[in-house]
Order: sequence, then structure tokens, then C-alpha cells
Amino acid sequence: MMWLAVVGLIIGIFIGLIIPLGVPIAYSKYLSVALLAALDSVFGGVRANMENNYDNIIFITGFFSNTLLAGILAWIGERMGVELYTAAIFVFGVRIFQNLAIIRRHLLKR
Repeated sequence: MMWLAVVGLIIGIFIGLIIPLGVPIAYSKYLSVALLAALDSVFGGVRANMENNYDNIIFITGFFSNTLLAGILAWIGERMGVELYTAAIFVFGVRIFQNLAIIRRHLLKR
């Protein structure tokens, strides 16, 4: 099951390299927090799978709710003139590194 995620990632990177798609600078904040939210959910899902407590419903709802909340924070921050999206970047960054460390420990124990 894990190999499907890796194959999907490789296909996504390949498609991203072939198709020249640019993102306007105005949307870069939204894209950055959405990307971090997606990576956070993916690493959390991989971790949960390694700990044998993965649930599709939790993964999908977490993926969309994290992405939506991060986008709303970026949008509200932009309207207020405060860089609120940095809070989402910080939180998702910390969680990604924590999940990555736990995944690494699981892999090294095998």
C-alpha cells in the first residue's frame, strides 16, 4: 500500500516537470500553506499507517480541513495586513518534521 503513495508522488513530480504551469505571485501565500497542509496530512497518514491506526475518513477530513483553515488564515491575514499565514507555516512545518522523525525511527527499527 505504501508503494502506491510513492508511485503517485513520482507521477506527480513527473507531470509537474513536464507541464509548464506558473502560479501568480498574488497566490503564492495560498499555495505555500496549501502545500504544507497537504504534506502535513500525507506525512501524518504515513505515520498512522506505520502505527497501524490509519483511517481514510480521518485522513481525508484532516487533509481538507487543514488546507481550508490554512487558506482562511492566509486570506484573513491578507485582509488585515498581518501575515497570519506564517502561523500556519510554522505549525505545519513543525508537524511535518515531527512526523518525519517518527517515520524515520519506525523505518530504522525494522
